[in-house]
Amino acid sequence: MMKTISLTRLAGAMLVLSTVMTGGCTVGPDYHRPPVATPATWKELPGWTEAQPAAERPKGDWWTGFNDPLIDQLEPLVSVSNQTVRQDYANYQQALAEVRLARSALFPTIGVTGSATRARSATGGLSSSTLGGASGFQRVNNAGSLEANASWAPDLWGLVRRNIEESAATAQASQATLANATLSEQIALASAVINLRVTDANIDLLTHTVDAFEQSLRVVADQDKAGTVPPSDLVSAQTQLESAQSSLIALGVARAQYVHAIAVLVGKNPEELDVPQNTTLPTLPSTPVSVPSTLLQRRPDIAAAERLMAAQNAAIGVAVAAYYPTISLSALDGFTQSPLAGLLHISNYVWSLGGQASETLFDGGQRSAQVDAAKASYEAAVAAYRGTVLTAFQGVENDLAGLRILAQQAEVLERAVRDATRGTEIARNEYQAGTVDFTTVATAQTTQLNLQQTALNVQQTRLLDAASLIGDLGGGWSDSELRDPRKAGQQNASP
Repeated sequence: MMKTISLTRLAGAMLVLSTVMTGGCTVGPDYHRPPVATPATWKELPGWTEAQPAAERPKGDWWTGFNDPLIDQLEPLVSVSNQTVRQDYANYQQALAEVRLARSALFPTIGVTGSATRARSATGGLSSSTLGGASGFQRVNNAGSLEANASWAPDLWGLVRRNIEESAATAQASQATLANATLSEQIALASAVINLRVTDANIDLLTHTVDAFEQSLRVVADQDKAGTVPPSDLVSAQTQLESAQSSLIALGVARAQYVHAIAVLVGKNPEELDVPQNTTLPTLPSTPVSVPSTLLQRRPDIAAAERLMAAQNAAIGVAVAAYYPTISLSALDGFTQSPLAGLLHISNYVWSLGGQASETLFDGGQRSAQVDAAKASYEAAVAAYRGTVLTAFQGVENDLAGLRILAQQAEVLERAVRDATRGTEIARNEYQAGTVDFTTVATAQTTQLNLQQTALNVQQTRLLDAASLIGDLGGGWSDSELRDPRKAGQQNASP
């Protein structure tokens, strides 16, 4: 009973001291987010719909704006099966474990040690040389101990708390990195599907073009047999057809590569995914654009850079704490007895309390160098954070500029394709009437094909820019989703 009471008191005293001591001072600078210059509005905003307050809410399944069934089907698989996302998820779980590891240093370490020995020893007596071989008496002795021990290093200067702060900020950076990886892979998947759809549309365009060129070749071949056209017209028509057939075949390589890329992005082997040809292009989504300042809260890569900056700031406090003495407390409580019988008797009860303090008087500048290195790492993290913000602004401006300018180009190309199609019909009719040579027809057909392919490429770039804009705006993510790993009852997200 006395042992139980003493152990309870021992553990209780350590926990009380732990609670009191953790309220001590914390050396090193407290973290304050450095200011970042943000413009009041986007330079490329004119012509775009500015986001209303409701548009700032998380968008959730942002990819549904493209109205593509394949995108809607595959995007949810990215957060579950994509291997890059799973790797970052594992890194995040490791960072959470590091927080728990750092927190454990706030509390005492309590253990129990038990031992038992059985030994035979001589008690003296006459030697065999004096008494004709009679040996001294030997007896067997049993001994044992049962002791509880506790040790604790109080966090007087905040070293442990700064370590926890650093680990927690690093864990939040890992969580933001996970969100950024998920968003990046989702944007990559949307882009791959867009490229695949445009390739299918291009295949459809070239298939119809080959049919038209085959029809032209038949007309020229009939006229060549009649001797009404020069042989060069037949050669030109054949060359034009074969060039279009070659381009059509080459598109098969690009299509296969896009399908393989889509399979890998959703965690499948390339041979497991088969996507039927579909010439329907995704819809160009309408993306409201908020003011630049909100980008600091909506971009996971910015949040990751900011949290790494906070971690480096806490590391300065860890380095500064090395200037202060280290204090540790220890206690022992238990029983020891030889012989073993009656081990738990009150007469065998033992205890001890102790303390130790150490301070480095000279280290050749080691601690000051560590503090300087930590400060330099923090300044580097600040520069990385501001650079990430500037790059984010640049990305949004590029997307807005591209979408605005390409919309104008698409309007012009639409008219140009219409005119080129009409020009091809006129040239074909004139050739059949014998008023122009085949070179005029071939030139008109080539011009029409080139303009149609250019229009497809512009539409492809507009869709890719729209996907990029959604990613550059954070895809509906918000830094309010970051949980503080230091709080009890945290929930771990699954990939």
